Amino acid sequence: MIVAFSVSPMGTGESVAPAVARAVRVVRESGLPNRTDAMFTTVEGDWDEVMDVVRRAVAAAGEGAGRVSLTLKADIREGVEEGLTGKVEAVERELGGEG
Repeated sequence: MIVAFSVSPMGTGESVAPAVARAVRVVRESGLPNRTDAMFTTVEGDWDEVMDVVRRAVAAAGEGAGRVSLTLKADIREGVEEGLTGKVEAVERELGGEG
């Protein structure tokens, strides 16, 4: 499965960068394929390991906050590996070098 998620503590001030960094650190230390962009962190693996990483990332981001907001989108597809890169490569092939 591939999960894209965004987590943000609430009530801790305007900048959430330190909290987001704690969450991203959890994802990167998991060893699962992942990438982070301006809006989401995406992680790939089986259901149990991905959901455990998301749970731990939410806990890390929420340290010191009484409330945490989580947005999560999942693509659950059996037997697919390297979907994190494969999906992007398929679109790039369709574009045929545009851009």
